[in-house]
Amino acid sequence: MTELPDLQSTALAVEALRHGCDPTGLSFKTTDDLVDVGPAIGQARAVEAIGFALAMDRTGYNLFAIGPEGLGKRSILQHFLEQSAQARPVPAEYCYVNNFANPQAPKALCLPPGRGRQLKEAMVRFVGDVKASLTSAFTGEDYRSSTQAIEQEASDKQATAMKAVQEEAEERGIALLRTPTGFGLAPVKDGSVLSPKEFQKLPEDEQSRITAVIEALEKKLQQAVRNMPVVLAEARDQINALNEKTARFAIAHMIERAKGSFGDLPDVLAYLDAVERDVVTNAASFLNAPEQPSGDGGAAVPTEGPAVFWRYRVNLLIDHGDNGVAPVVYEDEPTFERLVGRIEHRAEQGTLSTDFNLVRPGSLHRANGGYLLIDAFRLLRQPLAWDALKRALEAGVIRIESLAMALGFASTITLEPEPIPLSVKVVLFGERRLYYLLAAHDPDFSRHFKVLADFDEALDRTAEHQDLLARSVATIARRERLRPFEASAVAALIDEAARQAGDNKKLSTDVEHLGDLMREAAYLAGQDDQPVVRAADVAAARAAKVRRTDRFRERLQEAMERDTILVDTTGAAVGQVNGLSVYRLGDAGFGRPARITARVRLGKGDVIDIEREVKLGGPLHSKGVLILSGYLGARYAADHPLSLSATLVFEQSYGGVEGDSASAAELCALVSALSDVPIRQNLAITGSINQHGQMQAIGGVNEKVEGFFDLCKARGLTGDQGVVIPRANVEHLMLHERVIDAVRAGSFQVHAVDSIDQGIEILTGTAAGTADAAGHFPPETVNGRVMARLLAFAERRRAFARGGEGEPG
Repeated sequence: MTELPDLQSTALAVEALRHGCDPTGLSFKTTDDLVDVGPAIGQARAVEAIGFALAMDRTGYNLFAIGPEGLGKRSILQHFLEQSAQARPVPAEYCYVNNFANPQAPKALCLPPGRGRQLKEAMVRFVGDVKASLTSAFTGEDYRSSTQAIEQEASDKQATAMKAVQEEAEERGIALLRTPTGFGLAPVKDGSVLSPKEFQKLPEDEQSRITAVIEALEKKLQQAVRNMPVVLAEARDQINALNEKTARFAIAHMIERAKGSFGDLPDVLAYLDAVERDVVTNAASFLNAPEQPSGDGGAAVPTEGPAVFWRYRVNLLIDHGDNGVAPVVYEDEPTFERLVGRIEHRAEQGTLSTDFNLVRPGSLHRANGGYLLIDAFRLLRQPLAWDALKRALEAGVIRIESLAMALGFASTITLEPEPIPLSVKVVLFGERRLYYLLAAHDPDFSRHFKVLADFDEALDRTAEHQDLLARSVATIARRERLRPFEASAVAALIDEAARQAGDNKKLSTDVEHLGDLMREAAYLAGQDDQPVVRAADVAAARAAKVRRTDRFRERLQEAMERDTILVDTTGAAVGQVNGLSVYRLGDAGFGRPARITARVRLGKGDVIDIEREVKLGGPLHSKGVLILSGYLGARYAADHPLSLSATLVFEQSYGGVEGDSASAAELCALVSALSDVPIRQNLAITGSINQHGQMQAIGGVNEKVEGFFDLCKARGLTGDQGVVIPRANVEHLMLHERVIDAVRAGSFQVHAVDSIDQGIEILTGTAAGTADAAGHFPPETVNGRVMARLLAFAERRRAFARGGEGEPG
């Protein structure tokens, strides 16, 4: 076995492992010394886009803000929307009123701010006063005298007509008789009505004369009787005209009083005219209806009870009377009906009924003339809500309909309120993936959302941005009434922001994580009765948060310490290497060492990824394996067949494997198996490779290094343990202080390499070897041994072919 060399000379310096913020370099003692800062620190691109969208008063220039969760996009957007709303006028109000010609289609009235409330109160007073006024008018002496005069005149006309027939009959010896079935005519002799027998005793010529007279009188009698309904109809018409005149006179002063307040609004005047006509037509309904509360003092008239009362109410959808600025509405549950409004129903004697008073506004109504802010993900998961929003923006109106109507399921008669004109700036926010999916698959999307605000998840770690982050800490502390933070605590938060960014030259803009850590640190400071939050409080809060989510990592660690999960941290082995992976469970993430093994034999050039074969490997992991397969063939078997069969596997992996960060470890295991050179188990390696053997950066480098360190520390640090990472990841290192302390003490190392050859040399302690002009490697190097093994495989394969034994499997 090759003697293991001293690795101290190849390890990274302590300064390269963590770029900490020096508290002495900060220009304050506590956050009380700092002034507040706006919510969008370092988001110049996004702020510029927001300003453009809010200033662009054209159709379709709505805004979609994208970026990862935790950036505070909603708070930032709401801040700028409220600022912009200050400069915009208060929008008009809309209300629904009864359409007396077609009650199923309520009419929408547009009024200036505050006037809707006036109209509603005016109609409440009107309804409260109209019954009393009508009752007084229709029970007054003038109305009774006029009605009696009309009735008397009709009666007189009837009596006069009958009297004329009666007088003529008397003159001609005929009596006009009133019978149970009407009127009759009979002959008279000597003042007495003749009986039928007496009539038969008369001479025939006398009978004929009397019969002719009676027939003539009957015609006149019939004409008089036929004229009676006409007289009565004329009387009714006169009474109806009197009723209309009386009702119109009774409410004239109330209508004029209402009109006097709305003389500048033609639509309202037209509505009041319609109200006047309807009241006059239905005056009798008021007289027969029970008493209602008076309208004095703004008492509301309930919708229950006779329809005659609530048919004149005003359904004010939105009242802007107390608002001094344009509305900014955040819709937290953007369902179909909460967006466009809904029509409610009331139960009456086992059936459902509705009217214009039961039309309810949606968030589009509340935001009309201002801004509507919606979480795009919540919007898209609601049935038909996205289509309803697009339809409203496309048509420029808000059309209220039920979800059943929109789906075509409604079969009953319902309301169809008049659409309301829409003028709103819609602002959606969500993740980047959501935006790009909509842009790719919804042809209407780009027409309605022309402006993109792309929030950065990280800022360059400059002195200016560190100062902005410190002021942000001060702002949050004051807003949430937390204890002041010492400069050392702010420095710890800046380091945490760099850690969250996964880059020591960047600062995360995840204000949600920052705020949580601040609140928890302030709580711990309060538990210790400290007047300010210290760096120790921030460290304790972070440790406590890790502790709360650390059960699964501890169980894995325990399994490795007890060799239930096999991972060596000492010794050396052929075809076996310690790889590193990251587990993400909710908000928690930690690194986990994993044993990767390779076995080789004579074959047809196959490198079998066992994870892929059993469908546990994701596409990116499979891609990494294919890349190393291509690298292997091009480097070691460019002039002869790659005559091996190799298998690669993550040992004791029972879940999915994804990502290409293990491709360097897999290649090292494969090279070790081919060269028969053992790999040091006190080291772990992470990184991806390309087809030229260059090491490429990977994610989660801090968690991976710390995961292997924790296992080594639990078993006892030997001083020669460490991790090999791509050099491109050095600028991402923000390792925990426990790792830094160990490196400083010389008991752990972190190595950075540019190529797989450098990694192999560190892992094996043997020179990788450089090819000469002919492409041959020195025989004692790792690469020379790999090439020799592959040439031997190729020779044996040709021997099989010459012997007619077929291809080796």
